[in-house]
Amino acid sequence: MRQRDPEFGVTFSREEVARVIGISADEIPPEWPVQIVSTGLPFAIVGVRNQQTLANLNFAPAQAAEFLTNTEAKFFYFVCPQRKEDRLEVRARMFFYGGEDPATGSAAGCAASWMVEQGIAKSDEQVLIRQGIEIRRPSEIHVRATRDGQAVTDVRVGGYAVEVLRGTVAL
Repeated sequence: MRQRDPEFGVTFSREEVARVIGISADEIPPEWPVQIVSTGLPFAIVGVRNQQTLANLNFAPAQAAEFLTNTEAKFFYFVCPQRKEDRLEVRARMFFYGGEDPATGSAAGCAASWMVEQGIAKSDEQVLIRQGIEIRRPSEIHVRATRDGQAVTDVRVGGYAVEVLRGTVAL
């Protein structure tokens, strides 16, 4: 799926975000801004240094929603990028309405854009995002984005889906 070209929004204080989600500010690398990114639906992208910190995230969604109330973003998307040999892999989590999403394609495109913008991912590098592990619904999302001069463009998100529900709606 090709997504819209990203729009990069406001950045937040890592100390403030760390307080809201209950982790040490040191777990959010200062070189990775906490930033709103949209490829159609805006997310606040939060880079986390350590996979264990990401796995142990446990915060009040109402408190996070209150923090994001006066912003364009409605949700945080937490990512922990790590380069393994010559491949970039990312663990991710996205909490919403008291639950957790096992695969968030709209946020994954925003994260790909953010990673290319920040120099974490190379232009056109395919990145594997693993999400849903903590809720025992693992997913793999393949993303990439292109740096075209100063702009990030051509955001692509892909993967495979498994049908888990089928229904009919009568109006």
